[in-house]
Amino acid sequence: MARTQFFSAAAGRTIDVPQRAVARFGIGDVVRHRIFDFRGVIFDIDPVFANSEEWYESIPKHIRPKREQPYYHLLAENEESSYVAYVSQQNLLADAEGGPVDHPSVAELFSDFENGRYRMRRSLTH
Repeated sequence: MARTQFFSAAAGRTIDVPQRAVARFGIGDVVRHRIFDFRGVIFDIDPVFANSEEWYESIPKHIRPKREQPYYHLLAENEESSYVAYVSQQNLLADAEGGPVDHPSVAELFSDFENGRYRMRRSLTH
């Protein structure tokens, strides 16, 4: 399988990735965590795990996801707060609730919410 590399500021190192990765979800999709009670809107996607080793090792071994899969950056919310989450593809489901996400940063990145998903602001796309 052909591979390439990119530098991840979050990991502080160069990440080796397949040249082709298949993401189940896209930017603007509203998703829900499979195990924990939170939902969010995707604003970025890494083709494989690209965070720090400390972050990865902090996940209990019995629920630690595989590295070789897409990881999603979410503007997330639960009953108590809003935050940014980093979640593996295996731990995400499409959000059946279908409503907008109440996160204070949504308006900075997205313009419209239509048919259960957000549209990225045109000024942020290329």
